[in-house]
Amino acid sequence: MSIVVRNLSKTFEYYKKEVGLKSSLRNLFHRETLHKNAVSDVSFEIEKGEMVGFLGPNGAGKTTTLKMLTGILFPTEGQVTVHGFVPWERKKEFKKKFAIVMGQKSQLWWDLPASESLHLNKFIYEVEETTFRNTVDELTELLDVKELLNVQVRRLSLGERMKLELIAALLHKPEVMFLDEPTIGLDILSQRKIREFLKYYNQQSKTTIMLTSHYMNDIEDLCKRSIIINGGKVAYDGDLAQVNNVLGQKKLIKLKLEQPVSDLQLNRFGFVRENNGLEAVLEVEKANLKDCAQAVLQQLPVLDLTIEDISIEEGIALLYQKENRVHELEKVL
Repeated sequence: MSIVVRNLSKTFEYYKKEVGLKSSLRNLFHRETLHKNAVSDVSFEIEKGEMVGFLGPNGAGKTTTLKMLTGILFPTEGQVTVHGFVPWERKKEFKKKFAIVMGQKSQLWWDLPASESLHLNKFIYEVEETTFRNTVDELTELLDVKELLNVQVRRLSLGERMKLELIAALLHKPEVMFLDEPTIGLDILSQRKIREFLKYYNQQSKTTIMLTSHYMNDIEDLCKRSIIINGGKVAYDGDLAQVNNVLGQKKLIKLKLEQPVSDLQLNRFGFVRENNGLEAVLEVEKANLKDCAQAVLQQLPVLDLTIEDISIEEGIALLYQKENRVHELEKVL
């Protein structure tokens, strides 16, 4: 296994402080200590060469988990090995085995050309000169940024800068790569180019990649498997396409009608999601789909009928809500 995580937890300790001078003076002698469980008992395994989506709402614990997997943070409890190393021991050999790219933080020097930052990484990771030149030539050609190497980073667009961030992270040919929102803020064409590059690079190098993103296109295009985390706990781990099966199998029937039909008439066939008179969307149980579709065609003035799955993005949102309701119930009990 490339990454093994067992019962990983991280609790942050902080202090409560009320507004005002009186409260500040009181806190000098007595402070109320509070605890935040950012990650709670998380376990999973990732095989070498696998590309896995790591999903969750803001504050779910994604970035905290990645920071522990790279040795930036020490865990409160649990065990982790990344390519055979314990991350927080921070051994030199381990640092050469992984790379991390964070979409909101840059490793390139803002006022210098990207080529200067690449040369700095060459010496940090002790990359041999010929290997360095070949790697830079290959990656800049794949990402179409060769002519940008000697341009100040501050003068590059966000998409151009992110491509060079990826090159800087891959100079030492890491065996494990952590990507935290690598396409955040990018336009559609830049997102697509980076996805195509990551897919190609993963296929060629068999690098293990763990990807977090709020853009579902990133996850759907690149990752067969996804780990969904919510409230610091793993809510789902498996095939992304099967998310909706966890919530109960449902289908959408989209109708185009010859004449307006009321919600009351449509309710006989399923849950009415949308209805503007001449177009409607029904949510029905998969088990009843055939009978429902036949009844709709027979009893309603239908011009066109299409059947679709509930989107993966919506399924994940429903899964978040489901987990939140479970957590709230646990607190009450």
